[in-house]
Amino acid sequence: MALDIRRFIQRFVEEAADHLPRLRAGVGALEQGKADKERINELFRSAHTLKGSSRMLKLAPITAIAHSTEELLSAFRDGSQAPSSASIGLLYEATDALADLVSQLAQGATPDALPDADPALCQALEAAASGERVDTAAETTPSPPTPQPATPLPITPQSTALSPSTPPPEPPVKRNNIAATPTASSALTLSDTVRVRMDRLDDVIRLMGEVLSGHHHLHTLVEQAQGLEKNLPEAHRSVMHAFTRELKDSVLSHDALMSDLHERALQMRMLPLGVVLDPLAQMARELAQSLGKRVDCRVRGSEIELDRQLIDRLSDPLIHLLRNALDHGLEPPDERQAAGKPPRGQLSIEAWQDGNWVVVEMRDDGAGIHLEAIRQKALAKQLLTEEQLSALSDQETLELIFLPGFSTKSMITDFSGRGVGMDVVKRTMMDELSGDIQVASDPGKGTRFTLRLPLSLAMMRVLLVKSGDTTLGVTAPHVAELVECSADNFIDAAGQPTLILRNEFVPVVNLAELLELPSSPASPTNVLLLVVHQRQQKLALIVDALVDERDMVIKPLPDHLRYLPLVSGMVTQGRNALVSLLHVPALLERAKRHAQPILRSAEPTDQPHRVLVVDDSLNTREIEKDVLEAWGYQVTLAENGRDGLNKALAETFDAVLTDVEMPVMDGFALTARLRENDLYRHKPIIIITSREKEADRQRGMEVGADAYIVKGSFDQNNLVETLKALLG
Repeated sequence: MALDIRRFIQRFVEEAADHLPRLRAGVGALEQGKADKERINELFRSAHTLKGSSRMLKLAPITAIAHSTEELLSAFRDGSQAPSSASIGLLYEATDALADLVSQLAQGATPDALPDADPALCQALEAAASGERVDTAAETTPSPPTPQPATPLPITPQSTALSPSTPPPEPPVKRNNIAATPTASSALTLSDTVRVRMDRLDDVIRLMGEVLSGHHHLHTLVEQAQGLEKNLPEAHRSVMHAFTRELKDSVLSHDALMSDLHERALQMRMLPLGVVLDPLAQMARELAQSLGKRVDCRVRGSEIELDRQLIDRLSDPLIHLLRNALDHGLEPPDERQAAGKPPRGQLSIEAWQDGNWVVVEMRDDGAGIHLEAIRQKALAKQLLTEEQLSALSDQETLELIFLPGFSTKSMITDFSGRGVGMDVVKRTMMDELSGDIQVASDPGKGTRFTLRLPLSLAMMRVLLVKSGDTTLGVTAPHVAELVECSADNFIDAAGQPTLILRNEFVPVVNLAELLELPSSPASPTNVLLLVVHQRQQKLALIVDALVDERDMVIKPLPDHLRYLPLVSGMVTQGRNALVSLLHVPALLERAKRHAQPILRSAEPTDQPHRVLVVDDSLNTREIEKDVLEAWGYQVTLAENGRDGLNKALAETFDAVLTDVEMPVMDGFALTARLRENDLYRHKPIIIITSREKEADRQRGMEVGADAYIVKGSFDQNNLVETLKALLG
């Protein structure tokens, strides 16, 4: 992948504007005899950074001078040479030369237009580093050297009045081709940028959030004023009405202004994803080379902007994924050629914006993730039993790689396969970044990781709900919908109240009971349900009321409260009343533990019947599984018709339950394909769907279904009795 140098020139100029004053101040300190180890280390790091950054951008003159400067400073650092007037003069010359070249870049010069580095200056710096005598005057004038030995260059009295905040005056030595060069502070013109420390910018954004939260309280004051107006005597209402109207108009006019001001403050902290993504391409090539592999890494979407807070935390997860792609995914060249692939692997990192979210996808064309290897490793590490593994769909099996300590790598190295990394990636994405990560793999063709995260964590849309006497918040990205319905619409699924919502079983839990909070008496008529989701998993929470919905400033939890798994942050309401934000992924896990299936007394059998449940809805699969397991059946899950067909042909099941509307292959096609196989020609197949039309029922019977159950009238006892009758 060709590097677009122009995009990074301005960033390099800004970086050099930091390092050049440090070099000047440091050289001035050396001139005053303050040659302590830390001072020299700081100078060395600045020169080294300039060398490395310029080399990446192919700024050869800057690289050459910075390298020679680094050589001399390295000699100072290891003690092989001591600073002298001559060597300090050379450092001043090198700093001037670097400042001149950077200034030309700042004024629009292209890398090819930069003049070559002065070879005499570079040689003099390296000669000083090796301990040879240095005579800068002799090197910079055409006249032959005098027979007198080299004497230290005179130092002007002004050079002793240096301070780190002001560049030192130039020493009285001749410059190499840079006569009358202005100092770095006057030569570097950065008219369109200002560098601000991150902590100061964070303070501005935090204070703007506080102002915005305080401003919203004015709406409450307007409502109070309107209420007060109604209670006043008729003679005073006109005056109060005028005041209330003016107050309301003022608050409304400032609403847009305050929101715009806070949004612009947040934009100042936005950075392009290229800060993280672009270095990964070079890293991929270097790491692949160390593994004896070859890879082409393509990066797209580097211009997408993200909050600096998120970018800082995104780097480690991406590096983990990159290392795994190179070590686990991409094969060596000979293996790729044997498999009919080109010897050079392909790795793509692509980012795009999806509403208020940013999606980052890393894809490789390697060997993919082999499900059988995952199952064997899970059994070896005793993470799951064979029965639990057989009940998992292919996607659920694939996601076992996110368990702590899980690795399919047989040998532990310092590169990957250490049993750490993927669980850290998932925890970082979900807990710290309020995002999500998904994995997809096609054996022999490659693997794809998709990271989804919000544009910013500073402000998000929040729904405030009332549960008993407690107000709680949920971020809008985790809210699927609000539903008001009668409790009579709930069905019983293995002891779990369940709502059938658009062809999907959604478990219902009272939020107050789930959080062990005091609850209000249940409404005799309708209940309000807040349906939350994380990827395919959904949960309907019974709440008492919707309090508010608006963009709110998210406050992170203080250190002493970060152990609380169910709370992800805080928001303020009214007069600085704190409201807890619920962490939806942890809430879903708690709901699973909260709903224990009621075990039925099934007839004792030597070998339980094995049932395959096929449905694209995770909730529906899990609920049907709970119902059947409560009656003693052994259940295996599949997420679509193709997955179900593959599992049915790989193992033998006594019965199959399938939905109709599924991706890849629907339930009608699955039933027809199973009936073509001798193993399932006479096995019970039950279709469970939301399609109520008689034509759909007839089609189900025509393709070979033994029973057709409509989800709208779903009853677990009816399902179990039907299954018992078909199994005999």
